[in-house]
Amino acid sequence: MEHNVWYDAFKKIVLNKYPKKTQLVRVLIELLSLEREAVYRRLRDEVPFTAQEMVTLASAWDISLDEIMGINVGAVSFQMRILNYIDPSEEEVNFLQTVIQSIEDLKHFPTAEYMDICNKLPRQLIAGYDYLNRFHLFKWMYQHGNEEETFPFAAINPSQEKIKITEAYCQAIKQVPNTSFIFDSKIFHYLIKDIKYFCSIYLITEEEKELIKKDILDLLDYLQEVANKGYYPETQNKVNLYISQLKIPTGYSYTSTPEVSVCYIHVFDKLEIYSHNADMVANFMSWMQLKKRTSIQISEVDAKSRIEFFAAQRQLVEDL
Repeated sequence: MEHNVWYDAFKKIVLNKYPKKTQLVRVLIELLSLEREAVYRRLRDEVPFTAQEMVTLASAWDISLDEIMGINVGAVSFQMRILNYIDPSEEEVNFLQTVIQSIEDLKHFPTAEYMDICNKLPRQLIAGYDYLNRFHLFKWMYQHGNEEETFPFAAINPSQEKIKITEAYCQAIKQVPNTSFIFDSKIFHYLIKDIKYFCSIYLITEEEKELIKKDILDLLDYLQEVANKGYYPETQNKVNLYISQLKIPTGYSYTSTPEVSVCYIHVFDKLEIYSHNADMVANFMSWMQLKKRTSIQISEVDAKSRIEFFAAQRQLVEDL
């Protein structure tokens, strides 16, 4: 069967989405509501994916059909998906589960890499701490939720479905074989300042503040363990921690495997715009690696800087 170049490119992305064909077939059956044999016929090129099926896969897997088909030549297409993180719909839950599954599958690629340059604590680190994660949701809702309604921290009660997804995400992110974080040197200072503000306007009680404070101290203990060992203690997967000596105005990250890569610009606290464009991802990776030039590595090496950094952050938290 003859295909256009763009269809072949789309098919290649589909085939490379999962390292094992059985995984790919299972997901395609669920996403497209097809019988197993119908999926295999499409993968064998006996039957093409329909336009609707391609749109469904593009939406679920964040595939840019514009880029594949050569539309917007000379421009890079970025995308953004808005989600309700507190009470997600069934569609949003399915999307988040797909994201988590794609992260878990990175463990099959020994050279897979995740890198994050951040001026706010990244979600993959705070996801395992209930009150700290709730504060992140609370701040996002306060800034970007219903502008006519003000609600206290106590009103943030994520659904059981969201809690399960958060726990799964926390475990999945530690499966990535190689991870690097570059923190703004004042990353905890910004967090403490935010907490103090909401306490000052009585949206966070003293008791709630103490619970958030405990989570931050527990996170610092965990990060210091990671920095001492150079890996996640749960999975032994490599982690590099850096402290930037220059201010980080915007958060960036990328995920890279030999087959699929994506870069992100983090916006509005809990959202990001992203692109699979190969040239843009390559540029992101190059720019972000250069950021190490103005950063101090505190994982494994430079014990003095590591000890001083964590001692200073604990003092900030204790003064909260």
